[in-house]
Amino acid sequence: MNYKELFNKMAFLLSSPSRFWEKEATEGQGSRMMSEYVYPLIGLCGLSEFIGTFIGRDVSTEFFQWALTRCCAIAVSLFGGFFVAVYLLDKISWNLFNKYIPKETLQVFVGYSMTVLFVLDMVNGLISIEILHWILQLYTVAVVFEGARRFLEIPESKLTSYTVVASILILLSPVMIEFVFNKLSVILN
Repeated sequence: MNYKELFNKMAFLLSSPSRFWEKEATEGQGSRMMSEYVYPLIGLCGLSEFIGTFIGRDVSTEFFQWALTRCCAIAVSLFGGFFVAVYLLDKISWNLFNKYIPKETLQVFVGYSMTVLFVLDMVNGLISIEILHWILQLYTVAVVFEGARRFLEIPESKLTSYTVVASILILLSPVMIEFVFNKLSVILN
């Protein structure tokens, strides 16, 4: 795993979404994107949450258990949120927008569109920036808009509505899964 290339790709996407999506449309890496981009970032988000739990606290068994639970909650929410967003976008793209988009293409779109979430979860895991975290997630809309326009080639007449729907799904799928995970982990304890 080349983490330098991973962080360069993240920086390129966040600094210039339109150029990134144009390049991805012509040179895309397809199914490799999940194993070389999404999965490592989910792991880094979980790791930062685990490490961040111990910052400024004494190490004890309770904190260790809490750190593991938080690490799992972040990883499960991002992993599940990724696949839920792909599944729902697949259904919505066809039913509402009459556009067939192959699942592999949607996986690339959702994976890269979740970059803002990945970065914010890594930073938030180490230093708590909850309010700023929620505000900065809005940049996802710009990434999704450029991806829908340049990568998925959604027609201009449907671009705004597709961007809104896709952004909501990409932002809320991990939140809903984390909510369910946290409720279940409380019940099981």
